[in-house]
Amino acid sequence: MHDDAAVTSEVTDDLRRVIADAGITENIDLVARILVTGVGLGLDEANRLDLKITTAALTEMRAAFRLFAPYEDVPKVTIFGSARTLPEQHVYRAAAEVARALAESGWMVVTGAGPGIMQAAAEGAGPDRSLGVSIRLPFEEKPNAVIAANARNVAMKYFFTRKLMLVKESHGFVCVPGGFGTLDELFELLTLQQTGKAEPTPIVLLDEPGGMFWRGLQRFVDEQLVAGRVISPGDFDRVLVTDSVEAAAREITDFWRNYDSLRWVGDRLVLRVRAEPTDAEVESLNERFGPLILSGRIQRRGALRRERDDDDRVDLPRLVLRLNQVHVGELHRLIRAVNSLDSAPKGPARAA
Repeated sequence: MHDDAAVTSEVTDDLRRVIADAGITENIDLVARILVTGVGLGLDEANRLDLKITTAALTEMRAAFRLFAPYEDVPKVTIFGSARTLPEQHVYRAAAEVARALAESGWMVVTGAGPGIMQAAAEGAGPDRSLGVSIRLPFEEKPNAVIAANARNVAMKYFFTRKLMLVKESHGFVCVPGGFGTLDELFELLTLQQTGKAEPTPIVLLDEPGGMFWRGLQRFVDEQLVAGRVISPGDFDRVLVTDSVEAAAREITDFWRNYDSLRWVGDRLVLRVRAEPTDAEVESLNERFGPLILSGRIQRRGALRRERDDDDRVDLPRLVLRLNQVHVGELHRLIRAVNSLDSAPKGPARAA
């Protein structure tokens, strides 16, 4: 086995010349690392299958990045659900209605581009507000007509690259009853948020009126996972279980009512908000969330030096704290409290 250090300086210089000849002027160091890694795989004598997996994954990610790039500044919600759901089923109509409501609020809707719930969501959002990330399977249909109409779809060979793009680009998620795939996507979302590998985002489990699909899952979580102490008692609190389309759409938009974004600067967590909190509100947050803090207190302040250097949303007020990273999965509680402050804007806002 070889590491990147095994790639000689001469080869590295050659790769940098290739980059320069291609006209690449930004993020040269990262592009060089990608090329060096490819050379490293050759030095490792990786077998053909491993190289095919690597090549396909990079090719698919590039295609997906290009699909999403024009809509970088548009907030997106991903809607998950079964490909087998029929148009006459209530959850099909619910998926279409929540997609329509969010599209009317300025959001784009991302789906797996297939039939069933994916087609319902695309129909609700309309072709101009829909993006698709499909999977190539021998028994699945091609991208639904709504997605195909504007060619806003990228097809993936691997589920792991598809899930990356369905999650990476979105600021909220709605899950409608489905099978193994839907549950897999939901549990990946929960795992990423519980472990702090993804920034907090709203997650809605939408059912038909009186439906017990998600309530049954919630009961299993309480009776088996929490009772068995394999998750913490509040881990499922980040999720809204509802049979109301209006409540589902409101949960997505209201999460961004005051909270804008977060960033780690060294060991400090910076929460950017839309409205500056009062001294009394900051004091109240300290009283409520003191157990989450490793040291010091939650402080109200302006942009930190590194944020100013990067010109990173410097106009927004901030709350800065040293979060005990053991509690990173509980960040959603602090964000919801920030959204509920009297100083917070009253109307829903679009995600940053």
